Amino acid sequence: MLQVRQGSAAAYEELIAKYQRRVIAFFQHAVSAEVAEDLAQEVFLRVYRARQSYEPGARFATWLFTIVHNVASNAIRRRQFRKEVNVDVADSGQFSAKPLDTMAQAASGYMPARRADKREAAEMVSLAIQSLNERQKTAILLSKFENMSYQDIAETMGLTTQAVKSLLSRARANLKEILEPYIQSGLPPDPTRRSDED
Repeated sequence: MLQVRQGSAAAYEELIAKYQRRVIAFFQHAVSAEVAEDLAQEVFLRVYRARQSYEPGARFATWLFTIVHNVASNAIRRRQFRKEVNVDVADSGQFSAKPLDTMAQAASGYMPARRADKREAAEMVSLAIQSLNERQKTAILLSKFENMSYQDIAETMGLTTQAVKSLLSRARANLKEILEPYIQSGLPPDPTRRSDED
């Protein structure tokens, strides 16, 4: 980043290559897969614009994910102001997507069961994470997917270390509650359930 600050285009490209997949993965979990790449592009544009003011006080990843957190928060707020309509594919008549669902399920029978189970479990966890409130979701993603310490998460989110510990504890308790139906009986988590408490 110090080379980027001095105007090195090669260093900027290297920085993007190193962090782009992690940033996109964060947005896929925190916001949505549809906008993840656009939001990642916005992050790296902000990094470039802020290059002159960059000071290497904390780890670079902490500085970067502070920007990621801000962009995710803005995107989530924008989504909340838009009215979204969900279309149930079962109600789409003869042109519904159900035949494709059936074909996909039939094709998945040829896959090894272990891989299918692992993917299904990952999807259930992803659904559960989506139902957390913004702060809990961000804290969990930074902790589990970015392996950040409590201190780094606190710096990224502008909180105290104790607040991060408490936030993660509540997030884990909420995830356990949300995933309980899946663990007990294989039912998917309710994506409409939202954890509003911080």
